[in-house]
Amino acid sequence: MANLAGKKIVLGVTGSIAAYKAAELVRRLRDSGAVVRVVMTPAATAFITPLTLQALSGYPVSQDLLDPAAEAAMGHIALAKWADLVLIAPATAAVLARLACGLADDLLTTLCLATTAPIAVAPAMNQQMYQASATQHNLQTLIQQGVSLWGPGEGSQACGDQGLGRLLEPAGLVAEIEQLLAPRNDLQGMRWLLTAGPTQEALDPVRFISNHSSGKMGFAVAQAAAARGAAVTLISGPVALATPPGVHRVGVTSALEMSAAVMERVQLQDLFVACAAVADYRPKSCAPQKLKSGEPIMTLTLVKNPDMVAQVAQLQERRPYTVGFAAETEQLARYARAKLLDKQLDLICANDISRVDQGFHSETNALHLYWSQGEKRLPLTSKSQLAHQLIDEIMQHYHANYRP
Repeated sequence: MANLAGKKIVLGVTGSIAAYKAAELVRRLRDSGAVVRVVMTPAATAFITPLTLQALSGYPVSQDLLDPAAEAAMGHIALAKWADLVLIAPATAAVLARLACGLADDLLTTLCLATTAPIAVAPAMNQQMYQASATQHNLQTLIQQGVSLWGPGEGSQACGDQGLGRLLEPAGLVAEIEQLLAPRNDLQGMRWLLTAGPTQEALDPVRFISNHSSGKMGFAVAQAAAARGAAVTLISGPVALATPPGVHRVGVTSALEMSAAVMERVQLQDLFVACAAVADYRPKSCAPQKLKSGEPIMTLTLVKNPDMVAQVAQLQERRPYTVGFAAETEQLARYARAKLLDKQLDLICANDISRVDQGFHSETNALHLYWSQGEKRLPLTSKSQLAHQLIDEIMQHYHANYRP
């Protein structure tokens, strides 16, 4: 199906062993109706020939910034203006660093500075290089500049290492492009309610009990659902994140406030996705004035907060399809399945927060989904991509098994 009919894509290929995947990516993009022009760095030509990509794309491959024939017509500016999207796949650590610094020392980086089209990068490198603080800093800089980060994936690498750093498969990249340039509207007419972020339980006017949730996963799901046409309400604890486009945001602080906001709205919804890391307990009382230090030991009395997601799942009337989250540090399957059954959820999404490359503050995550009759693993990828994959799974189960 030609989902990208007429879309003009500049594909930047850089010097990674994963450059071989560019051939299939070009083919898949053309099968989807896109027009593809390829730009290669000199290092990329050591892994795949320009002739191969020229044959697949149907256009000459651009390589040199100072090509006399191309630059007679300001070729790099022409490509920059022509593109509907610039995708760098694979994107090496070196190219990411140059982009983050705003360098324009070859055709590809110059084109990126000159274009007004959206830019996306799909990293591919050794897992240690990807985790290096310099690379992570560069990626954060690019994200802040509006560049889309697609991947990387997790698995075995050409060097023999195992971990995060694999280029996303061509099918996954095409799906990302389609969502960006030809977004689906499959959730039109549906109402989604989501929670995200932590809650803060006050000890006194200054201090509170909370957790490390950043809200990034919940915000990514809210943004993806809204982009696909859903009417989305997001009830969020205190986080430093911008409200996604098209999302109605309700700010709360405590677990009681979040529970009240959810129960006020939930029976008007088709789906409820509880991403928030809600505090299980709160102080029995909040001191009216700041507690003074001095005693070597302070004893706090805590009381249980309402189990909000269980209350929603056990509604007898106008119950929405209910999805929970389980952040665990051990025995993922055991604890997730126990929560699924105890709370009477339709689906639960478990993630291992003991890993440094996924969970609360990371830009990437992996989920293991459990339902009454099965399970499925969604591998490590960017939270934005994972959000769409999760929505696909939720909707499959919703249409197959749920009768409101």
